[in-house]
Amino acid sequence: MSQPAKSARVPRGATIESGGAPGPKAAKDRRETVSAGARRAAAQRLTMRRKLAAAAMELFASKGYEATTVDEIAATAGVARRTFFRHFRSKEEAIFPDHDDTLVRAAGVLDAAPPHENPLDTVCRGIKEVMRMYAASPAVSVERYRLTREVPALREREIASVARYERLFTRYLLGHFDEAAHHAGDDDPLLAEVAASAVVTAHNHVLRRWLRGGAQGDLEAQLDHAFAIVRETFGTGIGAGRPAQEETPAASARAQGEVLVTVARTDAPLDEVMRAIEKALKKT
Repeated sequence: MSQPAKSARVPRGATIESGGAPGPKAAKDRRETVSAGARRAAAQRLTMRRKLAAAAMELFASKGYEATTVDEIAATAGVARRTFFRHFRSKEEAIFPDHDDTLVRAAGVLDAAPPHENPLDTVCRGIKEVMRMYAASPAVSVERYRLTREVPALREREIASVARYERLFTRYLLGHFDEAAHHAGDDDPLLAEVAASAVVTAHNHVLRRWLRGGAQGDLEAQLDHAFAIVRETFGTGIGAGRPAQEETPAASARAQGEVLVTVARTDAPLDEVMRAIEKALKKT
């Protein structure tokens, strides 16, 4: 006599839709499980990278950069050589364990920016993720700064990291020009690249001064002062997005049929010309 088929056990709270497919709750639970697993894996990866970086810095300080080998770094960290190369391609790369994750966080700031925030303000907020990375471990950051000054290979690695932030911010700014105060179209990439470079340069100038001073003082306040200078210089060419352009003085002048005449030297820099126009528009 055949035995009755046993019904499949369904986890509490889960539902099975027609055809045996998991219901919305089960699918959501699965996504949350995957997401939690990914976060744990990322945290474990960063922990190992920092462990290897600490071992590298310890050896660089005691033995010197040139005399330190990858095998010694791995042994000091208590891992195998292959584990080192799963995280870093070279020993000079090991000195900067957080830049990959910081770049992701900076990109996240740009992606989540409010629609009408001035894009230069957004970029300045984005690069503050780099500042927070250094400020989180002042003593380590000061020692890393000393090493990068002494070892050309580490200095080159630092420069390569800076270039990644500049490319990220340049791409972002390219999409946020205010057409009402627009230059010739060919100037868009130039202005975006120069403005992004200015933000990064201002950040690095303040950061290095802070590190040379032993990581003393209010780093964020110093950065805000430097960023104010950048906004004053480049803010006239990059606005808070195209949708609001009709609200600008130039758009208002066009709508009312007004004519604006301004005078500038033919050899004046582009940003100087734009500031003169902006000043004249405000007076109207």
